[in-house]
Amino acid sequence: MGIHNDVAQRPGAPAPAQAYGPSSPDSLPGEPAQAVSVRINQDLCTGDGLCVEYSPTVFEFDIDGLAYVKDGLGDLQTAPGAAVEVPTRCIRDVLDAADGCPGNCIHVVAADGTPVAGPDA
Repeated sequence: MGIHNDVAQRPGAPAPAQAYGPSSPDSLPGEPAQAVSVRINQDLCTGDGLCVEYSPTVFEFDIDGLAYVKDGLGDLQTAPGAAVEVPTRCIRDVLDAADGCPGNCIHVVAADGTPVAGPDA
């Protein structure tokens, strides 16, 4: 499996069949057609770094060795339960990070609160 990132399309990834949101071609069939937000439960975070590897625009380690989400300005959100909106270009990688997280601590939810990926989905 190749390294995922939120800047370039993953090698070997199939071409998207439908647009995610109003104008983005960065999607796969079956993804929700609305904005999503993400948060990390640090009590369950293993510090493995999969999320940071997949989407460094959205996730970052703090000095405690745990992953946190970053807002649109790149500021680390360290308050318990802090959630941020996921940039459209990062949605696929954030979903992959949630699905592959060994701590099962990444919660991705749609704008209406419906779980999209993570332990509650």
